[in-house]
Amino acid sequence: MDVSVIVPVYNEEESLQKLYASIDDTLSKLNITYEIVFVDDGSDDNTFDILRKLSQMRANVKVIQFRRNYGKACALAAGFSSVTGAVVITMDADLQDDPKEIPNFIKKLNEGYDLVSGWKFQRKDPLNKTIPSRLFNKITSLVTGIKIHDFNCGFKAYKQEVIKNLKLYGEFHRYIPALAHWDGFKIGEIKVEHHPRSFGKSKYGAWRFFSGLFDLITLISTARFVQKQLHFFGFIGLLLLSVGVAINIILAIIKYTEGLTLTSPRPLLCLILGVFLIIVGLQTFSIGLIGEMIFRSTYSEGRENYLIKNILE
Repeated sequence: MDVSVIVPVYNEEESLQKLYASIDDTLSKLNITYEIVFVDDGSDDNTFDILRKLSQMRANVKVIQFRRNYGKACALAAGFSSVTGAVVITMDADLQDDPKEIPNFIKKLNEGYDLVSGWKFQRKDPLNKTIPSRLFNKITSLVTGIKIHDFNCGFKAYKQEVIKNLKLYGEFHRYIPALAHWDGFKIGEIKVEHHPRSFGKSKYGAWRFFSGLFDLITLISTARFVQKQLHFFGFIGLLLLSVGVAINIILAIIKYTEGLTLTSPRPLLCLILGVFLIIVGLQTFSIGLIGEMIFRSTYSEGRENYLIKNILE
């Protein structure tokens, strides 16, 4: 297969027919082999019925249905594990991404990039989405070191080797460019046309900004050390533990050499601080140890974070 298109779907019954027609029309003009994979992320409207009819009528359509709503990261992970295209395109199902941009993504990949991210340069969304998104993207670019403008854009193109090395969970789909960059892949970006939403309503609000910041903290503290939790948390834990023990040793020495009274305010506060650091240090070290055990018992065994109800192809 030359190109695989993955479309995560959640309650988008009005847009699916038009979206498929537009993707099919674009790809059919490229003289390539292609497949379109819809991942129904637990929709509770008529989404799956529409997708089932599409798969029955079109040989190039594959449908994966989740048992419940697991989130976009899991939908992408399921799509990644099922496609065979040398080039993989991901896009949203709300008709705001334009399939006519797909040839531009492929052209950019052919310039030597492994992952190309879309940039909604003229975004057609309300201010309660665009302002938090711009702030989030600037912070994320600064923290991760990836010089792209739109981490949240779901319109992306990948070479096959990139998606086979991605392990997505939680809400880490926002940070796929960072994860790929840290694995040594070359990241590019192109401007894409963005359309106003035609049907339904957005599944995201301003709260997504704060959720994204928490995920960014999680990414920095865990994803980059996913196989070295004990190294990361253990170092911090031992540092805090050492400082706490040092404070208490110094207090003990002063007490027995100078007759210090630990009931006076300053020595008492130092004693409390020392004990507090010892406790926090032990807890932090334990977190690293538990994280190491969890990783070895789950991710190392290839356990998935979602359950599939149906696969139609």
